[in-house]
Amino acid sequence: QVQLAESGGGLAQAGGSLRLSCAASFSGYRMGWFRRVPGKEREFVASLTWGDGSTTFGTRAMKARFSISGDKAENTVYLQMNSLLPEDTAIYYCALQSREGGAYDKWGQGTQVTVSS
Repeated sequence: QVQLAESGGGLAQAGGSLRLSCAASFSGYRMGWFRRVPGKEREFVASLTWGDGSTTFGTRAMKARFSISGDKAENTVYLQMNSLLPEDTAIYYCALQSREGGAYDKWGQGTQVTVSS
């Protein structure tokens, strides 16, 4: 069974940085990050497609401040978050899309990111 393990969450001050990591038992087709604020819908943050290395971001603002990278040999994806804002406070989830054309079908437990103003 595929397992995803996130790490790197925590508390940061506005303007600071955090780096999230997600290690999977296999890399699949694509790995991504989502976030959820209690009471709100889950929001797509970023993804990395292993085959061509392409990346996608949920919003332009995320693309401007976040970067996603990975180590396929280690089945690990990273989310570097810079210039953090209080509104980035959320639980961040790592997700894996096993096959091209499929959905994200594996999810991590989530890691809390809290940004103080």
